[in-house]
Amino acid sequence: MITLVTGATGFVGSHVARLLVAAGDRVRVLVRPGSSRSLLDGLAVEIHEGDLRAAASVETAVAGVDRVFHVAADYRLWSRNPAEIYDSNVGGTRNLLNAACRANVSRFIYTSTVATIAVHRPDSEKTSILPNENTQAEVVEMIGHYKKSKFLAEQEALKAADQGLPVVIVNPTTPVGPGDAKPTPTGRIIVDFLNGRMPAYVNTGLNLVPVEDVAAGHLLAAEHGKSGERYILGGRNMSLKEILTALAYICGRPAPRIRLPHAVALMAAYADRFISRALNREPRIPLEGVRMSRHAMFVDSLKSERELGFRSGSVEAALERAVRWYEGRGYVRFAAGNQLAHARTI
Repeated sequence: MITLVTGATGFVGSHVARLLVAAGDRVRVLVRPGSSRSLLDGLAVEIHEGDLRAAASVETAVAGVDRVFHVAADYRLWSRNPAEIYDSNVGGTRNLLNAACRANVSRFIYTSTVATIAVHRPDSEKTSILPNENTQAEVVEMIGHYKKSKFLAEQEALKAADQGLPVVIVNPTTPVGPGDAKPTPTGRIIVDFLNGRMPAYVNTGLNLVPVEDVAAGHLLAAEHGKSGERYILGGRNMSLKEILTALAYICGRPAPRIRLPHAVALMAAYADRFISRALNREPRIPLEGVRMSRHAMFVDSLKSERELGFRSGSVEAALERAVRWYEGRGYVRFAAGNQLAHARTI
């Protein structure tokens, strides 16, 4: 059996590919020419060079495949050309779904995001009910091009399921752990903290989950998931303050004590965008990220536990694995006389 994995050179996709190889699958990975393949080092996979945006390339990659794990995504909170994000996330997903339908694959696992579910509803603040897979959002509720593109791509996956393709959708929350090489926006929070570049924080929250468990959830979805259904792969709802406190315990660096009002953070983001345009560089404070932070991304992921047998391990241990991975690969610049504390382990 041949299993195709897209996004295998990335954070979640590399962990999915490793689990599939360990399970005995013959794994083919779709890789863009010139992309870094360091996360695939030592992994016995068949590499197919191509681009999701090119339909012919996708057809060749899917030929002879039994299952598809579509993990790839253009995950950016800022782009000089937002159309690129839609071309990859929406157009690329449509190309792959069409090719999988023609190839008559037995299973198609689409990696969406919790962002299509964890939308802010003012009425929800009056109750203890958290967003879950039954939460039906609209594209106008998505903040930023990344979220909008993933929402539209998820709609393509649901449409394909309605037309008979066995598509199961997984909605990871915020994965943390080793291998976040780019890094993702959450990984940047960890790296910035380790480098002492986080003097303050905003009042927000995320649902964190070990990346290894997210990968395992993909395989569980392939085995137990129902076509046309969504499954949140989540772990623990944590405020940003709690996350930074956990990081402080791991590395021995004090957590920031200043809570920045959202209005101040928003002003800083607008100012940074203005400066970045003048200097022709990527903003250091993504405006979309600040806008997203106005509301906690807390969710209920019990459905995956009940129907898939999904379980999430220790988030603190996953954060520590992420810290050690970044340390070991030169992401952390040690200031003179300052060493990260290794005495504490979780």
